[in-house]
Amino acid sequence: MSNIFDYLDWRDIDLKKVEFNEIDNLILSRLSYFPFDDIVTENEEITIKESYERYKARGTTGRILQEEDIELFPKLANSERFGNMKLTNYTNKLDPIQEKQFSAITILMPDNTIYVAYRGTDNTIIGWKEDFNMSFSYLVPAQTDAVNYLENVAKKYLNKIRVGGHSKGGNLAVYASAFCDKKIKDRIINVYNNDGPGFCEQVINSKEYKEILEKVHTYIPQTSIIGRLLNHEEKTTILKSEEIGIMQHDLYSWQLLGDKFIRDEQTNSSKYIDKTITDWLKAVEPNQREFFIDKFFEILNATGAKTLSEISNNKLASAKAIIKTYQDIDPESKEIMIKTLKIFIDIGKNNIGIKRLG
Repeated sequence: MSNIFDYLDWRDIDLKKVEFNEIDNLILSRLSYFPFDDIVTENEEITIKESYERYKARGTTGRILQEEDIELFPKLANSERFGNMKLTNYTNKLDPIQEKQFSAITILMPDNTIYVAYRGTDNTIIGWKEDFNMSFSYLVPAQTDAVNYLENVAKKYLNKIRVGGHSKGGNLAVYASAFCDKKIKDRIINVYNNDGPGFCEQVINSKEYKEILEKVHTYIPQTSIIGRLLNHEEKTTILKSEEIGIMQHDLYSWQLLGDKFIRDEQTNSSKYIDKTITDWLKAVEPNQREFFIDKFFEILNATGAKTLSEISNNKLASAKAIIKTYQDIDPESKEIMIKTLKIFIDIGKNNIGIKRLG
């Protein structure tokens, strides 16, 4: 089977000759995770090739979130299709007080359109806390930033717009497209949500969300967990991944044929997870969810870990011991917390280990 690397070998043709497709979307969504700090400034425009040359010349190797990015960055830089695309308006914010992690970049494309790419959850505890906050909060800080970012870029560039992201970035793409100024919304061609969580009922029922719905394309792997969180009303495409369980969230594992994802069906385990999450959200009041999530991350922070990759088995044992000391948490919630911690261990070990580009 093939993945985005095979696509790059096969479809290395200028965008002006072969139009934009769903795989291009996925690649640009991944591009938003690259470490462009001190490489792409807010007001300049540089090509992907130039950004890679700057990265190499900077003298420090820098951190990237996933091993495959080490291969993807130079491959894009030397690609006829992607190398001359221009990057601009990069931003990267991390605010522990507001519990906010937000990053985005805009890509100027040869077909006279722009692609606004929102970064998904990185490996920081703050980033994951913000994801969980979505289950009880109508609006999280990164969503406000996403709207402001899209509106600022759209005022600067009057082109037609595509918006997308992976994981939380997909949620931000949909939210920003729904709640931006109406004149900007009318310029949006498509919105891509690549295995990102949905929304609370207040957003789903809003007229702003319904206005953008027909432009939204959501893609989730057959055993999706992240992409099944909260509510989705848009049409969803289920695709095939070569991984299993939560590891299917890794977009490098998504399988494709030509310029399209290989379609699949949702597995029974994904349906079970979806039902479990949905039932829990319905049964628990938002203020109770907030209490649970705040306590969970209070315990996680007490381990001393700042990123998911720092959550070791020893820290998991420490967190379990801390959980048992809490008198205001019922036994069922304690058990849920322990199971959730185990998931975080798996993510930290297998999916978001820090690698260095050298």
